[in-house]
Amino acid sequence: MITPTILYEDNHIIVAVKPAGVLSQAGELDLPDMLTLLKAYIKEKYSKPGNVFCGLVHRLDLNVGGIMVFARTSKAASRLSTQMANQQFHKNYYAVVQSMVPVGKEETLQDYLYKDEFTRTAMLSTKELGKEALLMYRSIANATYQNNLISLLSIQLETGRFHQIRLQLASRGMPIYADGKYGLKHQGDREIGLYANQLTFSHPISQELMVFSSIPQTSVFCAFPVEVFL
Repeated sequence: MITPTILYEDNHIIVAVKPAGVLSQAGELDLPDMLTLLKAYIKEKYSKPGNVFCGLVHRLDLNVGGIMVFARTSKAASRLSTQMANQQFHKNYYAVVQSMVPVGKEETLQDYLYKDEFTRTAMLSTKELGKEALLMYRSIANATYQNNLISLLSIQLETGRFHQIRLQLASRGMPIYADGKYGLKHQGDREIGLYANQLTFSHPISQELMVFSSIPQTSVFCAFPVEVFL
């Protein structure tokens, strides 16, 4: 069984790193999921009898790794969900794109996105039909990986739309590495070049500002020296 990396825990929340290839919660695919893994972790560590509560607050795509926060009580779940709805969560990502983006380049991307429920893909749309999608990126490094020119972007996500980062970057000629849905699929890669590296929110009980960071250490991210992530 996969053992989640725990960054922080108390009686109200638990912050953990989801590996790429693990679901946020159980679904149709027969794959491990974070909710089940964390419930097992809590049950064993605290010798809890019966069912263990662990509330899902937000999600990461199956092939995306990174930081997630889960609620250990229903009150914490409700308050964290309210923060999410009010866009009081701040999320930062690292993205490896299959494009040579000059180091230091910064850009704000604004679009309106529509989610196709049948194909489970996001599409560029109009203000009338879509939802606003806003992010800022900065290019911080270039490299070559498996004969592909790649760039590492630091992304500040302002809105959390379905597949937002993946579509917005691909639509500008910067597809995320190994993202077969919006770019080019690479045989042998089980994850795409996207990682949720920082999460900022207010503690649901104490209201203390909580900031958590994590450095990706797998797959295409290893093409860059660790110093660029610091």
